[in-house]
Amino acid sequence: MKKSLTTLLAVLSTAVLTVGCTSLPSDTEPQALRSFAPVDEGGSDIEPQPGAEPDLLLRDFYTASARPAMDYEAARSFLTEDANQLWKPRASTLIVDRVDLITQAGSTAAQRTFAVRGNVIGQLAEGGSYQVENGVYEAHIEMEQVAGEWRISSLPEGVVLERTELRNQYQPQDLYYFDPDGRVLVADRRWVFAGHESLDTALISLMMEGPSANIAPAVSFGLPTSATFNGVQDGVYQFSGLAELDSSERLNFATQLVWTLAMANIPGPYAVEVDGLPISEEFPQLSTDDFAEFNPRSEVGAIAPLYALNQGSLLRVTSNQTSPVEGELGELRDIESADITSERTAAIVRRQGEDSVLALGGVDAQLQEVLRGNTITRPTFEHDHAAVWVVVNGDRVIRVVRSSTTGEVVQTEVNTAALGSIAGDISVLRLSHNGARVAMIIDGRVYTGVVNRPGTGDRRIVNVQEVAPQLAGSALALDWQPDGSILVGTSSPESPIWRVEKDGSAVSSLPSGNITAPVVSVAASPSTIYLTDSQAVLQLPVSGNESAFWREVPGLQGMRSAPVVAN
Repeated sequence: MKKSLTTLLAVLSTAVLTVGCTSLPSDTEPQALRSFAPVDEGGSDIEPQPGAEPDLLLRDFYTASARPAMDYEAARSFLTEDANQLWKPRASTLIVDRVDLITQAGSTAAQRTFAVRGNVIGQLAEGGSYQVENGVYEAHIEMEQVAGEWRISSLPEGVVLERTELRNQYQPQDLYYFDPDGRVLVADRRWVFAGHESLDTALISLMMEGPSANIAPAVSFGLPTSATFNGVQDGVYQFSGLAELDSSERLNFATQLVWTLAMANIPGPYAVEVDGLPISEEFPQLSTDDFAEFNPRSEVGAIAPLYALNQGSLLRVTSNQTSPVEGELGELRDIESADITSERTAAIVRRQGEDSVLALGGVDAQLQEVLRGNTITRPTFEHDHAAVWVVVNGDRVIRVVRSSTTGEVVQTEVNTAALGSIAGDISVLRLSHNGARVAMIIDGRVYTGVVNRPGTGDRRIVNVQEVAPQLAGSALALDWQPDGSILVGTSSPESPIWRVEKDGSAVSSLPSGNITAPVVSVAASPSTIYLTDSQAVLQLPVSGNESAFWREVPGLQGMRSAPVVAN
């Protein structure tokens, strides 16, 4: 596999945009930036200041561009009349680390040309979904005086937002769609303008339009094309065009709707009507209690048992002490890695001579060898714990299913064609808690992908992208947190432990004052983060602040082990 780096080079002069090696939308409207129906979201307090110098006025323009209300009314007030007619702000929305301005030669007292530059870190695609990018933005902006005041007379189409303005003016919200089996809800993260007066209608409108391109291969969207959200009337959410859905499909739709609204802190219960009638006779009003089994954050309050892998043995950590696990598994001394489910199903990799061996079984039951290889990565279970994934010899992703009734084992190779242009072996692969996403370390770089199920037993990794490019070459360990973010352990002495948001929109270092790199193992429960550095197993509460110190795990003091959280 050959290394592929995402490169974005936008060179702009006056109103001309040239883009190379990118996937920016050419004529799309980020629908998360508007609600279902036109709404007067109020004016903006950002407007051209009388007598403002051109560079300061241009900076205010970029700040105003973060407010899409009234078709970018605030930003348009900084343009000349002709430029206002030509500007197409919805052509693209690029996110840069910061905007740098340099006055160009040839500027006069009545005209100025500025070179604008920034490092592109992402873009908001159609519907407000965030896409990681890594490149350079360059543009030329022309300004002239109009009635004694500077105004922008020529600029490229599209919007450029500084990272801080994205955080200040937009909020990440999750839409929810079912996985193909209809058993678990999968979050589809969108960035929505914080100035919306009707967040509920904005989210419902986006949900009705279907999942984003990134997550679509991993979810099911069964609404007919005639399905329409007609707005809110007297506190009732009105829909039409759902006559094709049977009662079960209607309840699935209601489940997605309720959890999308509830997770955005929109209070329930919710009155929902289809063609003037309640969506279900059984549920005249809908609440999260009606669909509690699909709670996307059901793990938050759960107790996740902690295990530890120490010198080839698997230990159970309870009441500030450790003890070998029961049965055959507790007698082994050659375990390289392990994953354990909340139902006490175990998948382990043993080292036998020159081979790594994958074995499956119960924590206190007999183990069954299922495959061998020169190297096998740490196992990772699918959401229902019926199947486990490993990477054999660095490049073959194998899915193993063992029948709970007959014990028969079936192996299939996961299609990884989407990784074909990425160089290096896969050293770590972890499935997300809902099974819809996968995170990998390849040649020290962090990648995410989406799990597509084209047929029974078939799996493909698609929509692969590098996240956290600033960690390139230093990543050693990763795992998913219950909230959908990713923990990454690195070899960097300055910042050995990082958190990556589920869509790659933010990468932040965690407190590391008493961590000694490298961090070779990470794990997370709903309440605690664990890691193994060069000396010990350490823990930090999820709610810990920036000045918090990591402490040794009670029962594992003086034992350099790898933490294993049962999920």
